Amino acid sequence: MNEAAITLDGWYALHDLRAMDWTSWKMVSNEERQAAVDEFHVYLEKLQKADDEKTGSHAFYTIVGQKADFMLMIMRPTMDELQELEAEFNKLAIADFTIPSYSYVSVVELSNYLAGESTEDPYQNPYIRGRLYPELPRQQYICFYPMNKKRDGEDNWFMLDMDKRKELMRAHGLIGRGYAGKVKQIITGSVGFDDFEWGVTLFSEDILQFKKLIYEMRFDEVSARYAEFGSFFVGTLLDGDKKTTFFNI
Repeated sequence: MNEAAITLDGWYALHDLRAMDWTSWKMVSNEERQAAVDEFHVYLEKLQKADDEKTGSHAFYTIVGQKADFMLMIMRPTMDELQELEAEFNKLAIADFTIPSYSYVSVVELSNYLAGESTEDPYQNPYIRGRLYPELPRQQYICFYPMNKKRDGEDNWFMLDMDKRKELMRAHGLIGRGYAGKVKQIITGSVGFDDFEWGVTLFSEDILQFKKLIYEMRFDEVSARYAEFGSFFVGTLLDGDKKTTFFNI
């Protein structure tokens, strides 16, 4: 049997995507809508408290297109905390006017494909900890998509030996490093947690960088031969007053 990659695992992640039932939302009074939005803001403030205390992180974005209206990404140390926060959202008044569109459950992951051998405890390395327990940036744009590695005849990633996989991933990683400072990337693993094997979340101030990065990676063998992609979700930051105006009628 081929050698499995060893992973370091950090915070658990939930991508919760919702569509608004705007028709029903418009039928309630201004006072009811405002009360629901105010209650939701209290919930977001609770999430922000964890960001401030470095015990979790979250991001709140609109989604462009018909797949969803907004995405709430939450990261916490345990899966139980994610479940509790999801249940708490579902009990909010505003949740009655949302329709679940998509969700993704995963955990921040770093593999040993690109890491060198070390006798030190990696969880005590500040750089590695920063990647395993990331502070989600408040950049203007987000792009999220799930993906698999193929298991299709000769194009079976899991039948390649470890040395070959490491070689391919090093070349793949060089493309991503070329976008350092332009795109922030967070990889989460979801084998056994969701329908795909990995989730990729990208942040940038320039939305075209998503297109450029993903298109360039299409020509790399890891993507061109071995990758399968799910749906792509792209959106813009909901921050400050935008968190209120988004729900205004």
